[in-house]
Amino acid sequence: MTPFGEAMRELRRRKGVSQKEMAAAIGVSAAYLSALEHGKRGAPSFDFLQRVAGYFNVIWDEADELFRIADISDPKVVLDTSGLPPGHTAFANRLSGQIRSLSEETIRALEEILEKAAIPDNDRG
Repeated sequence: MTPFGEAMRELRRRKGVSQKEMAAAIGVSAAYLSALEHGKRGAPSFDFLQRVAGYFNVIWDEADELFRIADISDPKVVLDTSGLPPGHTAFANRLSGQIRSLSEETIRALEEILEKAAIPDNDRG
């Protein structure tokens, strides 16, 4: 399941609707919704996201979060390391080969490292 699939499932649960009901309301197939929820499809289109936000009557902040989650939910990630140092390419390939065996704890630790690395040194407290 992708982060977007998890968020969409939670929205459906809160509203008390099935995939079939939601699919009919927003004009897609239940199979497509199922594939999105289970990480079998790529990131959804902007049009689809707008229909989902409208269907669930989400407020601006929640809609922004839904769109952000969709951006990080493509289950088939491709990294282009061309032009980067060899260590970057080696790291990307190693991560690709080992990601399925990493624990949730390890993933959280790596996310924290990435968050800290994204903050310029002069902006750190």
